[in-house]
Amino acid sequence: MLGMGTSDESCPFEFNFDPATFKVGDMVSYRVTGSLAGFPFVGTLVEVHEDYVMISGDPARPEELYRGTRESRPTVEETEIPA
Repeated sequence: MLGMGTSDESCPFEFNFDPATFKVGDMVSYRVTGSLAGFPFVGTLVEVHEDYVMISGDPARPEELYRGTRESRPTVEETEIPA
């Protein structure tokens, strides 16, 4: 996101990278395992639990939620993502 435009352009997203302060509504950058590894994804936390989070990754499909790890950049298993 940064470096994809002009040099004075800032990232249009504000992420929470602190899993200790995660709360519903926070925007996070998350990763997906498997063939999608290495690509950054953006999602919104809809549930925050002690050891995992539920992420809404597609605003057009709010019913699709992905279970992710509770870490600075949550990891979602590729099997969670619909084909």
